[in-house]
Amino acid sequence: MNQNEMANTVAKLIFIPDPGVGHIMSTIEVAKLLVNRDHRLSITILIIKPPTSDFGSAITTHIESLVKKTMDRISFIELPQDDTLPVWDSKAPFTFYEEFIKSHCKYVRHIVADMISQPGSCRVSGFVIDMFCTSMMDVANEFNIPTYVFFTSNAAFLGFYLYVQRLVNDQNQDVVELSHSDTEIAIQGFVTPVPTKVFWPIVRTKEGLEYVLSSALKLGQAKAIMVNSFLELETHAFKSLSDDISIPSVYPVGPILNLEGGDDDIITWLDSQPPSSVVFLCFGSKGCFDEIQVKEIAHALEQSGHRFLWSLRRPPSDQTSKVPGEYEDPRVVLPEGFLERTVGIGKVIGWAPQVTVLAHRAVGGFVSHCGWNSLLESLWFGVPTATWPIYAEQHMNAFEMVAELGLAVEITLDYENDLCNAKADKFVVPAQVIESSIRKVMEDNELRAKVKEMCEKSRAAVVEGGSSYASVGRLIQDFTGIIS
Repeated sequence: MNQNEMANTVAKLIFIPDPGVGHIMSTIEVAKLLVNRDHRLSITILIIKPPTSDFGSAITTHIESLVKKTMDRISFIELPQDDTLPVWDSKAPFTFYEEFIKSHCKYVRHIVADMISQPGSCRVSGFVIDMFCTSMMDVANEFNIPTYVFFTSNAAFLGFYLYVQRLVNDQNQDVVELSHSDTEIAIQGFVTPVPTKVFWPIVRTKEGLEYVLSSALKLGQAKAIMVNSFLELETHAFKSLSDDISIPSVYPVGPILNLEGGDDDIITWLDSQPPSSVVFLCFGSKGCFDEIQVKEIAHALEQSGHRFLWSLRRPPSDQTSKVPGEYEDPRVVLPEGFLERTVGIGKVIGWAPQVTVLAHRAVGGFVSHCGWNSLLESLWFGVPTATWPIYAEQHMNAFEMVAELGLAVEITLDYENDLCNAKADKFVVPAQVIESSIRKVMEDNELRAKVKEMCEKSRAAVVEGGSSYASVGRLIQDFTGIIS
């Protein structure tokens, strides 16, 4: 077989993730899944460096380390960054972000043109772009390459995302006004009417709504949408999407998880705890609270009597960063004597190896910010969740888990800690409410049994004969059709 014939037996995919850790890690995991399933696939992941004012230097360092990694049939290219862009604008964050992603199109165009022009090159059979990188679809169209979207959230949220466009265009709804009202509305993908208080905060401003409408329009033009979820979890949502002929084909490919991690000190402490006795509190890469709320959480933990592992992060120290840091001594925000009174039954830490902790037999409950990756991890390990969403689409994720699926208990569904806006109205969740939910998540045997059942279904979905396994197979047939 000559070089040209060998090249024509390989389908090259161009992956473009959003420059957030959760999005990048999910993208890498789905890339690994695809190349492991079919030797005819080769993937190049184009890495966008984040604007440091938004994401922090630690993430930039993490991305730079990824580029140096060697994986079989997966390569990384770090895109240059346009230094002429304006600085982060908290008054128009979505306009800034859209322009930031668009500014990388010229670099992607050059890379793809170079790939295609190489003698004996692989056939580029598709762009796989993140849900927040839809402007890259224009580049794919220039080369007549089909675009697939990797939707890193859930199917119900995808239904909401696309339904917003109908609310505006078909029903003439003022979505900004609607999202500030106190009502419920039927939304595609949900069986239960959705309270407007859990709407994605982005649609509460005209600028944010325009971003969503533009992005939803692009989503509708994709060849297919890959969703990090599985059919058994979101049966109704996937059916409602597949029944809608105006929506591209939707492939459930999850759960897509990165199950690596570890911290010897934390594991040693967990090893000394009884099975299912520890409630784990962790609020994601941007999750943090002010001192008043920290004290309420501490009182709740102490009053509940349950063992706990608490990832406590310090709020950003200045306006140029949105990434929480670590406390040198958490006593500065905890109630006096708290650490001494809870010694042996509780442990306060900084950053947490979340997957490693959730996998441990001692962990029996999870207080979470409800990022979709975190919820999938909790289901994978059969750990019931108490929901405390903070930002982004987490409120809708929490609503789905509590009201739609009955797989979690509610602490709160409308708490907001807007790191973009220090002046945003905030309220304090009282210790009694937190304590009550901690008791429920640790003591409700019916909930625990239901989550364990979904745990088994999540694992069955991704192995041969499972629903997501079959869906990924159909997706690969689509990718490789160009070389068959």
